[in-house]
Amino acid sequence: MDENDLQHLPSEGDQTSILKFKRCEPKKFKNSSHTAEIFGVLQSLRIDEVFCDIKLETDDGTVIFGHKVVLVSASPYFRALFTSFEERNKDCIIIKELNPTILQLLINYIYTGEIIVNNEHVKDLLAAADLIQLDYIKASCEEFLQTQLNPSNCLGIRALADLHYCTGLMSSSDAYIKKQFLEVVKYDEFLSLSPEVVIQLISSSDNAVPFEENVFESVLNWIRHELCCRKQFLPDLMEHVRLPLTSKQYLLKNVSEEPLLKNNPKCKDYVLEAIQFHLLKSQKIMTIPKNIRCKPRQSGGLQKVILTLSYSPLMDKNFISWYDPANNLCHIAQVMNEDCHPTHLALIADQFLIAVGRIQNSSMFCRCEQFIQMLDLFSQKSSWVPMVNMLDDRDRLGVGVLNNSIYAVGGENGSICLNSVEVFDINFEEWRMVSCMANKRCDVGVGILNNLLYAVGGYDNSTNEHLNSVECYDPSLDTWKLVAPMSKRRSHVGIGVLDGVMYAVGGTHGSGYFKSVEAYRPSVGVWTPVADMFFDNHSSVVVVLDGLLYVVGNTHSTNMLTIQIYNPHTNTWKLMETCINDAGFIYAAVAIDRPPHFNTD
Repeated sequence: MDENDLQHLPSEGDQTSILKFKRCEPKKFKNSSHTAEIFGVLQSLRIDEVFCDIKLETDDGTVIFGHKVVLVSASPYFRALFTSFEERNKDCIIIKELNPTILQLLINYIYTGEIIVNNEHVKDLLAAADLIQLDYIKASCEEFLQTQLNPSNCLGIRALADLHYCTGLMSSSDAYIKKQFLEVVKYDEFLSLSPEVVIQLISSSDNAVPFEENVFESVLNWIRHELCCRKQFLPDLMEHVRLPLTSKQYLLKNVSEEPLLKNNPKCKDYVLEAIQFHLLKSQKIMTIPKNIRCKPRQSGGLQKVILTLSYSPLMDKNFISWYDPANNLCHIAQVMNEDCHPTHLALIADQFLIAVGRIQNSSMFCRCEQFIQMLDLFSQKSSWVPMVNMLDDRDRLGVGVLNNSIYAVGGENGSICLNSVEVFDINFEEWRMVSCMANKRCDVGVGILNNLLYAVGGYDNSTNEHLNSVECYDPSLDTWKLVAPMSKRRSHVGIGVLDGVMYAVGGTHGSGYFKSVEAYRPSVGVWTPVADMFFDNHSSVVVVLDGLLYVVGNTHSTNMLTIQIYNPHTNTWKLMETCINDAGFIYAAVAIDRPPHFNTD
């Protein structure tokens, strides 16, 4: 302190002197315990009935004291109650049909901010919190009930959530019920449901039901529980049982001989429909469902998985695996025959998986034969069925699916590069030629965008050129036209279509593989670069899943299998640490709903 500071100090007895400070910003102080202390005092005053200006009386005569200003500040219900013309001047209000213990818990919460939720009173507490409009308690009850979901109570919890508009709890309950359907229908809650709720339950397309026989039996159990008054609802329920998906043996032995169905004309129609579907399937292996009863249920709310076609040098076999990105789990679904070497996968109607490739002939003097087989993903047999060969013998072709038809694009016949294209029409189960492309292309990428088929890049062995040209096919006109070329020449290019944009991923121009990616928007009509991948791949297999591009392939430098994920909203790539590095070389992949009977061991 210097002399200048001393002369500003107040003299003894000087009460009017003004303190002077250096210039500084004001500082805010907050007493963190202030609110708790104040409400602690208010709670004590309430318990001692001091300064209380309102009494809440329940039906049984229990009286709970409080302060209007406190109750009004916490609850819109009390605000409306105490400001209404009829109630504003009353000092005692009757709260009808409310358990006194529950009301006491609510009032205590208003003064303390604490609530205990347990099994005994959660139902009444949720109802009261909904009435009094205490959102925190309502949310606490929802959270508690979510932890208590099990097959014996989930239907009741779901009904409770619906009654009190608990949307989060409703969603959780619905997901649980779908996932645990087979267990849920074993309990009394299911047998006590109304016919309307049973219909709502069994009509869901994503119940986790491996076999439709389970749904049929659950319906019969519900009917027989109170047979006299419920048999009238059997036709309404059977409308939502997918009898065509039951096995032929079960259909003939159990369903068609069931007396409840035989004595009901409408139910007999459903049985006849199922028998006719089986007859059609025996004549035509790829039968697209014409109505919901013929369409397989999906995976019970499980996320989509990536089905991969791989070759393992260690096993010297090709096999089909499914990979769940959400859990980073991979399982082998099926090992292919030793002489089968498929290189492409195509998915029809989210049900029929088509593998295209070659059969290795043991004779050194014979050429490899075409390999085209179909697997019904939802069939209980899970066996491959041979299909009609293409009109042209094609290797190194491109494959795409448009309007449930398979297109075989370009390729190589011996040493001859092809510009021809053919399509497999599942209605007639035969191949037919369509118009030829302008350019010969093998190792061509194929993409589907806006109901048009695109042939992207490729290689022309007649000119020894890797191509950057792109052609577009309109099936309604049976015509091809050239569109904007890519910035790079790419063969073995991976194609993905997402949100109206087509992506050309990786590929090669003969002296190395690319990390680069470019995107095509028809509205703009040009290809533009996007962010590069982390690694260049021998073959970039592209799958669209949950709004992202998954690029699966073996790195050119290390031959390690990588999964690179592109987010178009951020234009960034993420490298997935994957458990499938022993999967060998991946040729092709598609995104599917994992069939319930797929192996999970």
